Amino acid sequence: MSTKIKAAILVVSASVLLFSLAGGIGGVRASNDGAYRQMEVYSEVLSRVRSEYVEDPNLPMVTDGALHGLLESLDSNSSYLNARQYKEYKASKTNARGDVGAAISKRFGYASIVSVIPGGPADKAGLQDTDILEAIEGKSTREMSLAQIHGLLSGEPGSNVNLSVVRARRAEPQKVVVTRDVVTIPSAEEKMLEDGIGEIHVDALPKSKSQEIAAKVKALQRSGAKKLILDLRDCAEGEESEGIATANLFLNHGTITYLQGQKYPREAFNADPAKAITTLPLVVLVNKGTSGASEVVAAAVLENARGDVVGDKTFGDGSVQKLIELPDGGALILSIAKYYSPQGKAIQDAAVTPNVLVADTAEDSALPDEDESATPPDAEKKEKASPEHDEQLQKALAILKSRQG
Repeated sequence: MSTKIKAAILVVSASVLLFSLAGGIGGVRASNDGAYRQMEVYSEVLSRVRSEYVEDPNLPMVTDGALHGLLESLDSNSSYLNARQYKEYKASKTNARGDVGAAISKRFGYASIVSVIPGGPADKAGLQDTDILEAIEGKSTREMSLAQIHGLLSGEPGSNVNLSVVRARRAEPQKVVVTRDVVTIPSAEEKMLEDGIGEIHVDALPKSKSQEIAAKVKALQRSGAKKLILDLRDCAEGEESEGIATANLFLNHGTITYLQGQKYPREAFNADPAKAITTLPLVVLVNKGTSGASEVVAAAVLENARGDVVGDKTFGDGSVQKLIELPDGGALILSIAKYYSPQGKAIQDAAVTPNVLVADTAEDSALPDEDESATPPDAEKKEKASPEHDEQLQKALAILKSRQG
């Protein structure tokens, strides 16, 4: 057996052992005997590929593909980066100041837009949640890890990134050019609605956003608000710590969320009564673009019976990653713990199902035709329903009107 095939078998076998010890097969920790049996199977498969495939295989490519598939089979946030990819990833983290302004995950094997930041580059280019990014710069996202995808989408402000976008009502992928920029998260917006009901709309939960939300709640209360709507639809960017802090504004007791993993001891985040600022009746609005930190808020409100959650089932994301550098210059980005709802549901697996389900009524627009400008200044966007035709908002209002203040 050649040195090359031996090295390849060693790499894949070590990966299988890692996968087994992580409890990835069937979600249960495999025994040592089971792990070694799997190593033998993978070694045999690789040996057969080397000796009997139709042509001499490119073993580095084979092993890269095997490791990429191995990590992605765990969850979309786990990634394998070979030495070249890890070098590019570090450079993008260090040097890139611009981005496209969209929360990205992987669904159906491809990069998928969870939500876009209003006024950001993706929004200006006409992209919207549920769009599939089939390719970036001509390369299929099916073959990329999530870390690679994020690296390719970031870059210098003013530079362009070429995307191939699939949308439900389009038979063929459309070419879209997005100009990267420094993305600014819009401020939370508050307004008084009918019957003393105040509404706060939040587009993302970056650091310190909970303090801004607290100020908006207090402003509404000074304006006479007796009931509240917290609109977290299409809120996918942010930090779980801000989700915890935001939930605590409305909760004076109970568990907000907890973290737990195979080697990560349970860490519970409980509501601090001193940080709660209101006891007004509450409804939280969510949809398929609600993800991560905002899901922590919705789950905490719902499962502590603090208020109703109205809308569509959320996206489902919430975990902690660890970067592990490898001896060959590559790296693993491995999920080591998940966020759980107060009742013990892994948010990343189960998402948050509202107790009042109302389908999203916003309509998808068509992407510009390929013979039109690739970066139209007034690209069509998803049409948001007016308040009168926003069925989710109208349901939230009806629920609060039926409650005693």
